[in-house]
Amino acid sequence: MKQRPHVVVHVAVSLDGSTEGFEPDVERFYALAQTFDEDVTLAGADTILAQEAALAGVPRPGPAEGGPVLAVVDGRRRVREWDALRDCGHWSDAIGLFAEPGADRVDLHAALIHLGERYDARTVRVDSGGRLNGALLECGLVDEVSLLVHPVLVGEGHRWHGDVSTPQTLTGLQTEPLQEEMLWLRAGVAPGSA
Repeated sequence: MKQRPHVVVHVAVSLDGSTEGFEPDVERFYALAQTFDEDVTLAGADTILAQEAALAGVPRPGPAEGGPVLAVVDGRRRVREWDALRDCGHWSDAIGLFAEPGADRVDLHAALIHLGERYDARTVRVDSGGRLNGALLECGLVDEVSLLVHPVLVGEGHRWHGDVSTPQTLTGLQTEPLQEEMLWLRAGVAPGSA
């Protein structure tokens, strides 16, 4: 049986862990994301749906040859702009990960195994909000956390890890100060944390 790919959750956050209420440095975020050399970009349906309107006005150069596959966790099949996602020039393909008939949610472990087998994925970078990040953490499916920490406190807001109820032990914490007083934090997630 093939092992699942290495899963990295990469998120731009405020100092208090929020993913909203501040203007993230998008250019820096994606420059750092490229260091993971991902085979698959994993996103949640809500993240994609929030961008669907903007997709209508972007150029469509076609699939990015040699680029990562975009895999969207879309248990209820709400995403509609598959062609636009595939052709916007960021990904080589765009696929939906759907819940099995009669199931409430996508089986994330099975989905990751499928991505490894079908797309030969070794590294999956999660580019999503707290719900998917939290679900992956709760299932013990995250190997690494990467946070681009911005020097701002926003108070209330959505947290990058959702509503994780199981303590997660992080290992090998690395910090790298960046310009504009940002900080890049990276750490492994200890097996069995979930």
